[in-house]
Amino acid sequence: MEELVHHIPGSDQMIAIKGVSSITVAGFFAETGDLSNYEDPRQIIKLAGLNLKMNQSGLFKGQTTITKRGRKRLRSLLYQVARPLSLHNEGFKQLHHYYRHRSDNPLTGKQSFIALSRKLVKIFYVLGTRKCTFSEKRMLHDIPMISTIQEVA
Repeated sequence: MEELVHHIPGSDQMIAIKGVSSITVAGFFAETGDLSNYEDPRQIIKLAGLNLKMNQSGLFKGQTTITKRGRKRLRSLLYQVARPLSLHNEGFKQLHHYYRHRSDNPLTGKQSFIALSRKLVKIFYVLGTRKCTFSEKRMLHDIPMISTIQEVA
């Protein structure tokens, strides 16, 4: 199976991410299919059921949750990959810490893993379509707190 995964365009760049295996990439492509069928990574996020919905009625505003309308196995796969990524990959570890401890709107543990799953879909989409290499510095560049810490160091 590992040999078959390497024939998929962009899979080698995805496997190069520390914490992502060929089985993960195979499962991702099994659920999504060819990435050229999608115009935007948000379509894959919606396919997985990871898009956010606001629970509200009239003046009542409840918590924002994920829709869970989509492919359960893809959502489960992304969540199960996000957990070890936050432990073993330095970039995702910093991102998880930022989501948990930011000053305004800190996320709980599971909410942070969902945010990391969404980020991973976006990264997989870019790596699969553009066939570029993964850079942790570039991933963390748009996070204000983390980018200022890296500039000081």
